[in-house]
Amino acid sequence: MLSVIVPVYQVRDYLADCLDSILGQPFSDLELVAVDDASTDGCAEILAGYAARDPRMVVLTFPVNRGLGAARNAGLARATGEYVWFVDADDWLPAGTLPAVADRLTGTRPDLLVTAYTRHYPDGRIRHCPLSGVAGGAPPPEVFALRDVPGLLQVLHITCNKVIRRGFLTNLGLAFGSGWYEDVSFSFPLMLAAPRISLLDRCCYAYRQRPSGAITCTVSDRHFEVFAHWDRVMAGLGSAAEVSSELRQLIFERMIWHLLQVLGHPRRVPPHRRREFFAEIVTRYRRHVPPGGYRPPRGTLGLKHRLVGRGAYRLFAALRAARQVHVGVVARVRPPLPVQPPVARSRTRPVETAASSPSRSAGGPGPDARSRPRP
Repeated sequence: MLSVIVPVYQVRDYLADCLDSILGQPFSDLELVAVDDASTDGCAEILAGYAARDPRMVVLTFPVNRGLGAARNAGLARATGEYVWFVDADDWLPAGTLPAVADRLTGTRPDLLVTAYTRHYPDGRIRHCPLSGVAGGAPPPEVFALRDVPGLLQVLHITCNKVIRRGFLTNLGLAFGSGWYEDVSFSFPLMLAAPRISLLDRCCYAYRQRPSGAITCTVSDRHFEVFAHWDRVMAGLGSAAEVSSELRQLIFERMIWHLLQVLGHPRRVPPHRRREFFAEIVTRYRRHVPPGGYRPPRGTLGLKHRLVGRGAYRLFAALRAARQVHVGVVARVRPPLPVQPPVARSRTRPVETAASSPSRSAGGPGPDARSRPRP
């Protein structure tokens, strides 16, 4: 029924937890396709040991590092399940996830199932990311298309909380691109094309926020690769006449939001290239603005969008600097909140059920080593 595809690169410290969280669940109708992207830290030995003990596991090995997109594509080509799920090797599936997902798939037969997830921080904090608000507070239909529940676009565009019917994905011809932020050019076309989407508002994915090794904490010119993925999204949107003006507005807004998130992060775009990055956002704004005009969101976010539309980098930079000063003052005046102590976690520890792109390693010799968009 289900093929779980796990790209593996330099994650020795996390790999066993991930594999145990999948293979140790009370659900047998699955295969696990692990793709070793030329790891050099001992992952190959771990994978070989698990494959020797469990016939449901298949291991593919790249002789040289090719990157997350290529590893996922290779796993998809090898998969045989009716549904596929892309799980990163430094994350895990909470206990009870696979039976819950299987029940939802059986009950609704969707082309795409989107689940809630949780972010797990190094200090033990857990942030739940539910789906309860995507339909404006009303219960969403059991099965729907994106045009019926456009609020789904506001859910972070990661691939890992999406279970996809393999035949639908194959017929669609959608594959992962290269470079950092590859989830962008995969998730949006996927949601737009799926005629049958279903939701499972249960935290089915534990998303580890690593303190080091993540591209979101890596100052690099490679953050410019995000533009190619958004260009791919918008090019597909331009040729899809059936997409409503509402969805076009929302996707355009989401693009500008995401690009500003990348620019606004203090440890992504090199400081000497920030003006250039802003200019690239301006180019996309003017190139892809909806034909009927664009209504920016309210508040500070909308102000930033309008400054992008005007190409006003100096005003944008001044606004950012003023915001940083304000945050610094508040931090000095406001007493700090108590820090929750780290919580020990067993490999199959259940995660509380919930009622808001390049995965983790920025290193590697290949052209596209481990990337995931994390606003």
